[in-house]
Amino acid sequence: MRPSGRAADALRPVSFTPGFARHAEGSCLIRMGQTEVLCAASVEGRVPGFLRGAGLGWVTAEYGMLPRATHTRGDREAARGKQSGRTQEIQRLIGRSLRAVVDRAAMGEMTVTLDCDVLNADGGTRCAAITGAWVALHMAFRHLMRMNVLAKMPLTGQVAAVSCGLTGEGAVLDLDYDEDSNAEADANFVLTDGGGIVEIQGTAERAPFSEAQFLSLLGLARRGTDALFAMQRQAVAD
Repeated sequence: MRPSGRAADALRPVSFTPGFARHAEGSCLIRMGQTEVLCAASVEGRVPGFLRGAGLGWVTAEYGMLPRATHTRGDREAARGKQSGRTQEIQRLIGRSLRAVVDRAAMGEMTVTLDCDVLNADGGTRCAAITGAWVALHMAFRHLMRMNVLAKMPLTGQVAAVSCGLTGEGAVLDLDYDEDSNAEADANFVLTDGGGIVEIQGTAERAPFSEAQFLSLLGLARRGTDALFAMQRQAVAD
C-alpha cells in the first residue's frame, strides 16, 4: 500500500478553479493533492525581436515558488538577483509543452505569458503547472476570440503532465513528495491528447531500470493524462 493509501494507478485528488486571477486574460488554480499552482495567462500585442515580421505568435512561461511553499522558507529569487537553474529549466519546459499544441500562425503577432506560481508544494509542481497552464491558455484564447482579436482557436490539442515512479511496490502514478524523495526511479511525462510525447524526464536514483519498467511507467502516465485531459475539458467547458 502506498503511503497515501492510493492504488498504484490512482491520481491524487485533482481540481481546477478557472478564472481564479480576476485580472488575467485567462487563469486557473490547479490542485493535485496538496500541490497547488496558480497559472495566469497575460496577453501582449507584440512578440520577441526574433519573431518580428514573421506573422507568428509566441507562448512562453515563468515559474516560481512562494517562500513557504515548502517545509522550510526558501529565498525569493528576486532578492537573490538571479533565477536558479531549476527554475529556468522548468519554465522552459512549460513553454515548450504549451507551444507543442498551439498554431502560432493563428495567433498573429502576440505573446501570451503563463505565470505559474507554486502556492503549496507536495511533489509534481512542474506537472501541475503544465496541466493548469493549458486551462489558463485556453481561457485566454477564448477571451480573445470573444473580443474579435482572434478569428479561431489557436489551440490544436491538449497537453498535460504527470509523474510516475518505481518504488518498493512497483510502478506508481503521480508521486507526492514522500514517494518522490524515496523512489528508486522517477520520471515526468508530458503528453498530448493525440497520443504524442512532448518530453520525458526520467532518472534512476539507485540501480538502472529496464525497458520493461519504463514501458510500465509510460502506460501509467498515459492513463493518468487521459484522466487529466477529461478534467481539463470539463474545466474550460462553457
